[in-house]
Amino acid sequence: MSDAEDPVDERTTTSDLEAVLASLAYLLTRSQQHERQMARAGITAARSDIYLLRALAEAEGASRVTDLAHRLMVKSSHVTRQIDRLQGQRLVARTQDATDRRARQVELTAEGHAVLDRLKQANITGLAGALDGVPDPDVAATVSVLRHLIDRYVQRARATMHTEDGPPALPSQDC
Repeated sequence: MSDAEDPVDERTTTSDLEAVLASLAYLLTRSQQHERQMARAGITAARSDIYLLRALAEAEGASRVTDLAHRLMVKSSHVTRQIDRLQGQRLVARTQDATDRRARQVELTAEGHAVLDRLKQANITGLAGALDGVPDPDVAATVSVLRHLIDRYVQRARATMHTEDGPPALPSQDC
């Protein structure tokens, strides 16, 4: 059989990556798996609340709701509802904005930091088991590629938000 007669394999490295990422996203966000990880860490927060806690931790201090919404690429009203839940669990606290009396800021409490640390440790333990036998340079290369992919997705998402909803609340920084 000549090359012209060979069936064309339409799979590309990009489609392979899409399939792998879809599988990984499914595995990492399955409800039962999430609940097991949360139980191991002693946490009752919802998955979306964890992303908010992480965003607050990465901000290294108090943040405005609009800044958090921009960072998470959601509406401010969604973040406000999350903050209400998390404040009820004493994981975050609202404080007065020093520069604008009308505005409030949000920051992690000591308990919020502790909860996030327990969750990260539970996640790291799970990942370490899954990565057993994978060489460190391969893991480092994967981290590098995934960070680049995330940066590009965020840039494109924010550009789309900018054209659909008007300008974003803040210039794109890091996510």
